[in-house]
Amino acid sequence: MRTSRVLALAALSALALAACAPADESTPEATDGALPTLTAGTLTIGTSDPGYEPWVVDNDPSNGKGFESAVAYAVAAELGFDAAHVAWVPVSFEQIIAPGAKTFDLAINQVSISDERRKNLDLSSSYYDTAQAVVALAGNPAAQATTAAELAGLRIGAMVGTTSLTVATDAIAPTTDVSVFNDNDQAKQALVAGLVDAIVVDLPTALYITAAELEDGVLVGQLPAGDDPDQFGLVLDLDSPLTDAVTAAVDALRADGTLAELETTWLTDAAGAPVLR
Repeated sequence: MRTSRVLALAALSALALAACAPADESTPEATDGALPTLTAGTLTIGTSDPGYEPWVVDNDPSNGKGFESAVAYAVAAELGFDAAHVAWVPVSFEQIIAPGAKTFDLAINQVSISDERRKNLDLSSSYYDTAQAVVALAGNPAAQATTAAELAGLRIGAMVGTTSLTVATDAIAPTTDVSVFNDNDQAKQALVAGLVDAIVVDLPTALYITAAELEDGVLVGQLPAGDDPDQFGLVLDLDSPLTDAVTAAVDALRADGTLAELETTWLTDAAGAPVLR
């Protein structure tokens, strides 16, 4: 009997001490094993290196500046991860969209949502709906175009594996194949070098590079998107256990106006970019 009473008192003492002990502040409560991330208590996010404005500022996604960096941290917060428990890993666009196991929990890199990609990846709901736009240099005939048909006989460039390439091919229907580049930086270099007459990029990128990167850059206009605008989704491994939670986080940020606020903060107003019909 005495032994039983001693054990009971010891158990009660242990419970009392646990109740009085300070909470562990090293890991946010919501992330303490709540989600099966690659690293317990940490959300690992992939994006390309280098990253360009307006998506990432100063090629440093961890600073929270730039539209996609800010969106990533907002999603992380919805999932219960504060900034101290977010880790970034560099991955190329090709690595992000390739099938197979990922080195990240989610990736953000202007990846367009498509049924074809859903065969190999999980994609969240859209965090940004955008149009595609044509950029040329002043003095090039492409800069004077007011319709897509006027661009058809010119040399057009776009980034490989993107909606920009698809829209350039479908909306412009050029008489020569669209020149394909590994990234938008190479496409810009080709434009400056005179290897192409115009390039097609997403509208926010077009607005930025004509305002800040190309001295004689001209935003010729937007290409018609029809009833199916380009939508960017967060990328996860196929059948990831995080997909539903990530999609719910994106939907919550859209519903409460956070995504719209971040667009206003980091993406330039699209006014002044006519549609090239």
